[in-house]
Amino acid sequence: MVSGNHRLPFRYCEPACFGGLLDDPLIFLRIRPMGRALLFDCGQIAHLAKRVVKPIVAVFITHAHMDHIMGLPTLVRHHHASPRPLDVFGPPGIAERVQHLLGGYDWNLAEPTWFTLRLHEVHADRILHYRFPGPDRFIGTCEGEEPRIGREIWACRYLSVEAEILDHKLPVLAFRANEQPHFTIDPAKLEAHGLVAGEWLRDLKTRVWKGHGQHEVLVTRRDGEGSREEPADDPTALYEAIRAQETTASLGYVTDVGWTRENVAVMERFMGGLTLLCAECTFLEADVHKARASYHLTTGDLNRLAGRLAPRYLLPLHLSKSYLRRTVDLYHELQPPQGTEILRLPKHIVPAPVGVADVDGWLRPGGRKGRETGDATATDRSVDTSATTVENSNQDRCNPSKTSHDKERSIL
Repeated sequence: MVSGNHRLPFRYCEPACFGGLLDDPLIFLRIRPMGRALLFDCGQIAHLAKRVVKPIVAVFITHAHMDHIMGLPTLVRHHHASPRPLDVFGPPGIAERVQHLLGGYDWNLAEPTWFTLRLHEVHADRILHYRFPGPDRFIGTCEGEEPRIGREIWACRYLSVEAEILDHKLPVLAFRANEQPHFTIDPAKLEAHGLVAGEWLRDLKTRVWKGHGQHEVLVTRRDGEGSREEPADDPTALYEAIRAQETTASLGYVTDVGWTRENVAVMERFMGGLTLLCAECTFLEADVHKARASYHLTTGDLNRLAGRLAPRYLLPLHLSKSYLRRTVDLYHELQPPQGTEILRLPKHIVPAPVGVADVDGWLRPGGRKGRETGDATATDRSVDTSATTVENSNQDRCNPSKTSHDKERSIL
C-alpha cells in the first residue's frame, strides 16, 4: 500500500487492501522478514492469487456476517494439503459458524497429511481454543480455554495483534496490529554509562532481541585513556538502560460497528496513535438514519472518529453498494484532521463478473476446430479478444493506467 510515490512507514510489515471501496473489506498484512502474512476478514477471496493466499498463517475475523467470513472455505481449499496449521481468530460464537461452514462439504477423500485449522474464540474474559483437523474431516473439538489477560491475542518477533469487542447488534471484534520495537541504541545513553560502541552490540542483539539466551556478551567500557572488556551481568537490564525510545508503526482495523457511546469510548482507548486506520464508512451523512438502524458508520461518524484518534493515514472502506455512482461523494464529505492523509481505493478490485457473451463461443459446434491444426478460427479469435477485453476491464476496475503486473505491485 502506497501513499503518493512512497510506501507507508512500516518497518517489518507491508499492508495491502484486496477489496475495493464497494467490495468486501479485505486487509492483507505481509510480514516481510518471515515471508508470512495475516488476513483481516475473509469475505470474497476467490480473486486472490495462490502466492498471496499460501503465506497466510493467521486470519482475524470481525464477525460472521457473510461478507466477512464466506471466503474461509476457499482459504481451506488452498491450505488443506499443507502441513502447516492455520490459526483463525473470531468473536464469541465463531466456532459454531465455522463448524457449519466446513460441515457443509463432503471430506471422504481426506488424507492423513492435511492441515489442521486452529480456531480461537475471543471473549471478554477468556479465549476458547478449538481444533478442526483435516484428516478427521474438519470436525471441530474444543481443546479448552485460557483466561484472557490484556488485549494481545497473537504475536511473533515482528508483530503483535490485539483485539477489543464492539457492538454491531452482535459481538464484533476490532483489531490492532503493532510492530514490535526493533533493536536500537541511544548513543547518549551509551556515553552516559561509560560504554564504547563496538561488535559487542551485535552480541547484545543476539542475546536479548533474538532470544539466544546463552550467548555471552562482553561489553567494552572506557578505562582512563583506553578501554577494557568485561562480561555483562544482566544483558537484558543493560539493553533497557541504553536502548533508544521509539514509536513503532501500527494498523487499526474496525468495521461494522454502531456509533454508540460505548463503542466510541472503546475505540478511543484502543485505536489512539495509529499509523494507519482502516475503517468502514458505509453510509453518507444524509443517510444517518440507515446507519443508526443497521449499526454502521457514516462519513460524519468517521470524521469525528478520525478527529479523536488522529491517525497518520486513513483508509475508508466498505461503502454501501447503493452509492455505486456516487463514490466520489464519500471523499468530498470526509474531512480528516490536519496531519491525517486519506488513502483512496478504486470502486472495485475484485474482477468484473463474467457474462454469457464472454464464453458463448466455446460451446458452438466447430468453434474450436482450428485448435487441432494449430490455427485459430474466427470464433476462437473472437473469444480470445473477448477474454482480453474482460481482463483489461478487470484491470481498469483497479487502476486503468497500470498493467496486471504493475497493478499487483501497486496494491502490495
